[in-house]
Amino acid sequence: MGLLLSLGSMKYASMLKPRATHLLLVDDNHNGLLARKSLLEELGFVITTATNGEEAFDVFSKGKFDLLITDFRMPKMNGIELIRRVRPLQPHLPIILLSGFAEALGLDPTSTGADIVINKGANEVANLQRSVARLLARHMARKPPSAQKATPTKLRAKAKSV
Repeated sequence: MGLLLSLGSMKYASMLKPRATHLLLVDDNHNGLLARKSLLEELGFVITTATNGEEAFDVFSKGKFDLLITDFRMPKMNGIELIRRVRPLQPHLPIILLSGFAEALGLDPTSTGADIVINKGANEVANLQRSVARLLARHMARKPPSAQKATPTKLRAKAKSV
């Protein structure tokens, strides 16, 4: 599937603030799920997985997530239905929808409720890394300072002395 992390894509790792950032990753394709999970874990994210929309909604309602990445076509509940059920519970949650049929089906943020729709394929890894970085940066900018993750003491002290 070509989801290997290349040295050229490591530049995105420096753009991300993955410390304790928890992502929910949903896909019924076991190999795709494991490949994306490995990629995101290498970037430092904490990943919880689910293999269909129903399982994902159950996991989501019991946890706290900073971003949701879901496939479109899955058994039991597709990605769009999952998004429709999650949005009322956490309206500002960044959501990425993945599909091998995005262009053919006309899937876009307006029609799906996702913040970003990514077509699976040759550019998926780069698009996923850029999208995760952009959405998390935007999401963190919305949070009040008290809700943002604390900076380690040593880093705060170093920042004050500079």
